[in-house]
Amino acid sequence: MIFKDFKGKKLSALGMGCMRFPTQENGEIDEAQTAEMFDYAIQNGVNYFDTAWGYHNGQSEIVTGKLLKKYPRDSYYLADKFPGYDLSNMGKVEEIFEKQLEKTGAEYFDFYLFHNVCERNIEEYLDEKNGIFDYLMQQKANGRIRHLGFSAHADLPTLKRFLEKYGHAMEFGQLQLNWIDWTFQKGAEKVQLLQEYGIPVWVMEPVRGGKLAQLAPKYEAVLKALRPDESIAAWAFRFLQSKEGLVVTLSGMSNFAQLKENVETYAAEKPLNEAEGKALENILSEMLEGITPCTACRYCTEYCPQGLNIPELLELYNEHKFSGGGFIAPMRISALAEDKRPSACIACRACEGVCPQRIAISEVLADFSERLK
Repeated sequence: MIFKDFKGKKLSALGMGCMRFPTQENGEIDEAQTAEMFDYAIQNGVNYFDTAWGYHNGQSEIVTGKLLKKYPRDSYYLADKFPGYDLSNMGKVEEIFEKQLEKTGAEYFDFYLFHNVCERNIEEYLDEKNGIFDYLMQQKANGRIRHLGFSAHADLPTLKRFLEKYGHAMEFGQLQLNWIDWTFQKGAEKVQLLQEYGIPVWVMEPVRGGKLAQLAPKYEAVLKALRPDESIAAWAFRFLQSKEGLVVTLSGMSNFAQLKENVETYAAEKPLNEAEGKALENILSEMLEGITPCTACRYCTEYCPQGLNIPELLELYNEHKFSGGGFIAPMRISALAEDKRPSACIACRACEGVCPQRIAISEVLADFSERLK
């Protein structure tokens, strides 16, 4: 296992994401299979376990805590999060934190995060009346949180707002990073931003919910020709091993085979060389064909009578279309006022007359509205 240094600790570069445990037919966590995975992970050096309030309908914290109980508390690191993705939780930070300690059976959390900083919740996270930051800092002072950080699916402006307020106190930041989102969701720029604040980066969604574990046959053939003994999923991890400043990479492994393969991948660092990196770039370029080619020049916004942020809407349309749905675009759209969503477009086409890329904006927004229904 590769280990990374973090403030005197040796963290396994591969972390166990506790969001996608194996389940039984009734949807409940299969504890026997999960226990086997935990045992194998720990025996092979994995020492970072990341759970959350909402994972597996609230059962992940319970099972994670239960399965870790058999191991000495100082032999692993447990991460949990304040569930600010649900706005009804704002103002309940103490109640939820105490319940999380109870559910996991832990006396403290090694790592604790503001969960899913995004456009929908940024105002509530920044609102001091909710007392979230102050309470979590108090728990850190009390030793019940050893390291405080955040996870984010936010765009750059929202991420900057969060860091301007709390960046001085954040010890790590968790971002969605993989060889698609390094450019597609401005991952490289987000990493650079965190580095400017001196904040180490944790990785989530390294294989984009499993989508990068299997590619079209023609793409797999290209990668297999370059690394015959490497799985397609391993390419996603090798890409991340090529980047500086990444500490823990979380993988939500849902069966023993995935765990075993990932543990083998993290037995040694084998970063991509220039030719291999270029191969991924070429594949990505082909995969993104048909994506709306907005360059965010913003000429369109000056002519929109509805005052729509057209570049942002086109960016979210691309994400939604490329991902085949997903939660990121709907989540960010839900944070917008009704009159600023794609459905607010009146198809006047004033924007299209000044678009250098000749995008049929009104048609794209109409399609986006339909996809969101």
